[in-house]
Amino acid sequence: MRNQAIDIEKEVVFLREEIKKIIQERDEYKRQLNELKRLIFGQKSERFVPADESQLSLFNDELPKEDKEKEKYTVTYQRTKKNKENNKPVRTAIPAHFPRVEEIIEPENIPEGSVKIGEEVTELLEVKPLTVFVRKIRRPKYALPKQEGVIIADLPSLPIPKGNASASLLAFIIVSKFIDHLPLYRILQIFKRQDLNISKSTMSGWVNQTAKLLELLYESFKEKFLENASYIQSDESPIRVQDRTKRKTTHRGYMWVYRNPVKNTVIFDYNKGRGKKVPETFFKDFTGTLQTDGYKVYQSLNTKGDITLLGCMAHARRYFEKALDNDPKRAEYVLFLIQDLYKMERKVKEREKSPAIIKRYRIRYALPILNKIELYLKTEINKVLPKSSIGIAMAYSLKIWDNLKQYVYDGRYEIDNNLIENVIRPLAIGRKNYLFAGSHDAAKNYAIFYTFFANCKIHNIDPFKWIVDVISRMQEHKVNKLEELFPENWKTNQKN
Repeated sequence: MRNQAIDIEKEVVFLREEIKKIIQERDEYKRQLNELKRLIFGQKSERFVPADESQLSLFNDELPKEDKEKEKYTVTYQRTKKNKENNKPVRTAIPAHFPRVEEIIEPENIPEGSVKIGEEVTELLEVKPLTVFVRKIRRPKYALPKQEGVIIADLPSLPIPKGNASASLLAFIIVSKFIDHLPLYRILQIFKRQDLNISKSTMSGWVNQTAKLLELLYESFKEKFLENASYIQSDESPIRVQDRTKRKTTHRGYMWVYRNPVKNTVIFDYNKGRGKKVPETFFKDFTGTLQTDGYKVYQSLNTKGDITLLGCMAHARRYFEKALDNDPKRAEYVLFLIQDLYKMERKVKEREKSPAIIKRYRIRYALPILNKIELYLKTEINKVLPKSSIGIAMAYSLKIWDNLKQYVYDGRYEIDNNLIENVIRPLAIGRKNYLFAGSHDAAKNYAIFYTFFANCKIHNIDPFKWIVDVISRMQEHKVNKLEELFPENWKTNQKN
């Protein structure tokens, strides 16, 4: 009888453990399902906006009493009564920088003696489809007197020696692919409509040769990128690459992207993997602050310099936003506090304060909120399941909490890595269209184009004008003056 009781007790313990495992698995499946629903049907913006503020009152009694009350105020305004005559729609004026082609339409059968008293002017925006034409260069030869030889003008520098693709044609193809995100076969169709048939292999060759032309400029830019830098942001994004060693599948490579917030420059660097060696090689001589997400390879970099890690609040916020369906009370409480931190950052940016003032402001107002979040997470983490969405969110934040609050101690630092994620967005859009790079070398070429076009965008430069000018000059440009062609310097030189 006693043995039977012991067996029953063991079975009860076993069943309890099994039930516990089943509950954990159920919660994990729920978390995955909610995340999938969010990806498919959810809003794209990560900014936290409560769906219904009246529902939040259900939790007010359970939240810490320190929660500050929101100010109430009345907004008054004056509205001007509209006249029926002024209700007509007003056309937006066409910008003056567009060239005007004038057309005069005279009335028919003007009676003799009529006097012109004015005119009505109508402006219409017109568009010409892509026009392909041939630039024919003639270079007369002259025989010198007394049979001293022949003279002929030098041929202008060509981006592809002995090729028939001009700088403007190459620029059109490159900009269409890497800024307008058109795969090469769509660009071929555009030319086909102009009765110009180019083979895909020829066009691919042009893209590769243009990248080869910019390779030296890219290496110079990469070398100068970390020069005197003390604060860098880093992130990485996957890209599919065809690999001959892999049949019926593609290789998962990575674009590592680095941003210098002080110089306002970025660089893309393709690598086959996502391992620790990649950032260790790039940052081998770097000393300063590196801002990243919580990816573990950054936690123990083996480099010559002294690197301080800075966290990304947007990544932490993302985890709590995903946990809203799992535990709305706790997730909303943390998200409200993070929202206050971002309100402070928006105020600082609007007022354009100096780094020293920003630091004082953050220590005075942001640091107490950060300490409040930290205390709440440490108190609540033991009350939730570790594998639940809210448990994962809390564990992630607490693991890198010192890095997350580090931004308050230097006014140059940013609260998150969002700006570098914005830089990566064209890559994400592009790979949805062209799906994969044709080879690892092609992926490296992509890094070159994405680097320079990202910097053109940052410095408000027309990428077409920049690349036409640069690839026209690269063959003869002095190596020790390559910095003149960097987008930020090119813009200055153009003004001069």
